[in-house]
Order: sequence, then structure tokens, then C-alpha cells
Amino acid sequence: MKRTRNIVMAVVLGATLSLAACGSDDGGGSDSSDGKIGVILPDTKSSVRWESADRPALEAAFKEADVEYTIQNAEGDAEKMATIADGMIADGVTVLAIVNLDSESGAAIQEKAAKQGVRTIDYDRLTLGGSADYYVSFDNTVVGELQGQGLADCLGEEAANVIYLNGSPTDNNATLFSAGAHSVLDKISTYTEVGEQAVPDWDNEQAVTIFEQLYTQAGGDVQGVYAANDGLAGSVISILEKNGQAGQVPVTGQDATVEGLQNILAGTQCMTVYKSAKLEAGALADAAIALVKGEDADTNGTTEDSEGDRDVPSILLTPESITKDTVKSVVDDGGAKAEDICTGEFAQYCDEVGIS
Repeated sequence: MKRTRNIVMAVVLGATLSLAACGSDDGGGSDSSDGKIGVILPDTKSSVRWESADRPALEAAFKEADVEYTIQNAEGDAEKMATIADGMIADGVTVLAIVNLDSESGAAIQEKAAKQGVRTIDYDRLTLGGSADYYVSFDNTVVGELQGQGLADCLGEEAANVIYLNGSPTDNNATLFSAGAHSVLDKISTYTEVGEQAVPDWDNEQAVTIFEQLYTQAGGDVQGVYAANDGLAGSVISILEKNGQAGQVPVTGQDATVEGLQNILAGTQCMTVYKSAKLEAGALADAAIALVKGEDADTNGTTEDSEGDRDVPSILLTPESITKDTVKSVVDDGGAKAEDICTGEFAQYCDEVGIS
């Protein structure tokens, strides 16, 4: 997928805001603006990040800007997301940001919003065939490239059979992650792909079954696993543990969740990708507030919508690869709390890398 980039990261540096504690679904400042911002998060199943990181970061950003806002979660139900969107529009939001569950339902929400004069933003996931005014996300092809390079670094140059466990087929990001990883790993002639499958809805329980089937089909002769996020990585690790291979087979991840970071410290996961929620939320807040004020948002690139035949003005942020040696940087940035990571058996590993 072609992507046009003209990265000027100074645009988003000002978006970095302090992470605040999680609050209620609705909030707002002194209503000093003439508009209201609505945000619909996708679920609590695909990743814990949406409620543990994105919600509090968004709340902090909107409160800092003193704008009226409402944040709700669709809980993985496209019909519920449409109902929430209808309610927000009826309640007077002038800017609506969504993390779509699939492009078709997301595009329908955006079309209805546009008819009501509501401006829309794609947050984290691009809605193919949609009509969002802006797209705010990390560079998802780069995320995949970091995952691919991370797995290659852990595997080395020896011959290796690799399984790819991709994210949801309805999530355009998952396609970009996989493409980025393949762009790195396919060039290494000593690696052989022995299985690849997408996991519907990023469902970790389905991932366990899917990976076990792929693992069995490969006769257990697997030396590396590309897992699209930390949740899927946890599913993979559970099967590797069952077969006495946890810690021997490198596994990738994404989102720098507490579980993922713990697995990295324990040596059962190779790496993860950190995407600062406060940075992404701050960038969304800046774009949404600009629209509320009737202004254009500052962008640093465009992203091709292949189904809509258009280039969507974008704010693209830079992700960070995390290994055992750099887990502390996530804690230092506020992406995870030491007290959450360094529990029980993991306390000793935290001491080893200077996390306290």
C-alpha cells in the first residue's frame, strides 16, 4: 500500500500531554468552546490499551484544552458503535473520532455524521472507503517493520521456520503490520514461512486455537513467531509453554502492555512496539480542537485510502521498538507503571533492568 509521507515531527511534539487517571465516560471543561468532541473506542478485547492507556490520555488532553467531550466504548459491537454515534450526534458533538471495528461500518458512521455537519477523524485505524477529515495514528507500516526487524534480531542468521499470527482481517492496521514485517523477514533467505493466519477480531482465545493448529501442522518445528500484538503473543506463549518451548522460540508483540512487558522481562517474548498513548491522544486532541474552532489541523503527511481513491490528511507518529534493555523507557514515559509490572516473580527481573 503506497503511502506518501512528509514527516515533520515538530508538528506533534506539542501534543505530548501528561497521562491522567481513568475517569467516567463523559466529561468536559468549562464549555469554553462552541463545540463538543465525541470519541468512540472499539472494544476491551483486542487490547487492554483502549481503556488503560487511550481513555485516560484522551481525558487528560481534552481537560488540558478545556473542551467539552464524551468518550464511550463500543465493546466490539458494530451496531452498538453506530448507536453510540447516533446518540453523540443527537447530543450535539461537532467532531466525532472513531476507532472503527471494520471499514464498512465505520464508513457508514462517517457518512451519517457528514450529513449532519459533523467533522470526523479516524483514530488509530484508517476507515477504507470512509470520509474522515483526518487520520491520526502511528506509522503502521513502520510498526510492522520494527516487529520484523525485532524478530530477525532475536533469531539471528541461522535457518528458522517462522509462523505469522496476524491481527484481525477487518482491521486495515493489521494488514499494514503484516506487510511491514514481511518486507523485512522475506528478504532473509534463511527464514522459511511455515504458517500464516489472521485472528478474527484480535480475539486472544481464538488465537490460542489458531496458533496451536499452525504449530501442529508445522510438526512443532518452529523457531520464531510473528505475533501482531501482545495479546496474541500471550496466546502463542501459552502454547509454547504447553510444549516446553517458551523462552526458546522468539515471539514479537505490540502495544507495550503490562503482560507484554512482563513476558519480555521473563524472556518468553522477544520484543514489543511502544506507541505512546499520550502522544497519540494529544495529536487527536489537537486535530479535534482545531476542527471545533473551525480551523484546519496541522498534518505531517497523507495516507492512501485505496478503496476511497483518496489521500487522507494525516498526523503520523513514530513508534518505538522495545526489548528487555529498554522496558524501563516505557515506564519512564508513563506508558506503564512499575508497580503493575514488577509483581511477584517479575520483581527480580525489574531489579535487573533498573525498574523500581
